[in-house]
Amino acid sequence: MTDKTDTAPGAQQFIPPQADTLDALRAAAGGCRGCELHRDATQTVFGRGGADARVVLVGEQPGDMEDQKGLPFVGPAGRLLRRAVDDAGLDPTGLYLTNAVKHFRFELRGKRRIHQTPDRVHVTACRPWLVAEFARLRPEVVVVLGATAAKALLGPSFRVTRQRGALMPWPASAERPEDFARVPVDSAGGAAAALPARLLATIHPSAVLRADDQDTAYAGLVADLKVAAAALRT
Repeated sequence: MTDKTDTAPGAQQFIPPQADTLDALRAAAGGCRGCELHRDATQTVFGRGGADARVVLVGEQPGDMEDQKGLPFVGPAGRLLRRAVDDAGLDPTGLYLTNAVKHFRFELRGKRRIHQTPDRVHVTACRPWLVAEFARLRPEVVVVLGATAAKALLGPSFRVTRQRGALMPWPASAERPEDFARVPVDSAGGAAAALPARLLATIHPSAVLRADDQDTAYAGLVADLKVAAAALRT
């Protein structure tokens, strides 16, 4: 696998100005060459869910199975997340799932592809896709899963271990709130202020799978998701 992480052109040039729906963004993302990760990944893995999703969950990057299937959260961590969502009382039909980085970063060991955490340059290069997704969503609650997702939205100084499970104002808590403060309302370029929402940070479900005490780690994830569920407007 080749690796060149010092520079990347970024995704912005690959986002068509006329892509005013999630489906249009998803189609355009298939041609993204914003960083070198596209060369070794099987395909772009874009977000899934409806534009009317009440909760947006943001993870790190696709894994091996997601890279093969082209869908986020379909591997072991995704199955655990779905169970946690059910146990927390969240409606799975009201979710939008995506990742901070849309291509799988890995290291080959024999025939196995071993996950590698994206570098800051990958997160920065891919961030325009995340901003574009949020511009077409109207969530009541945003849940960031793990450090990479948290830093992508909240900045490099944010620590999930210090602030997990606490509700924060969104988009006011973003590293650059202005990126998320206005949303398009028509195809002619009209925009309006984004509705205020809340954001919560928690661990990534893969951290539960790696934990020595998986039961305790899983219970903590479910407890955080219950806070998110309780924050939804009734």
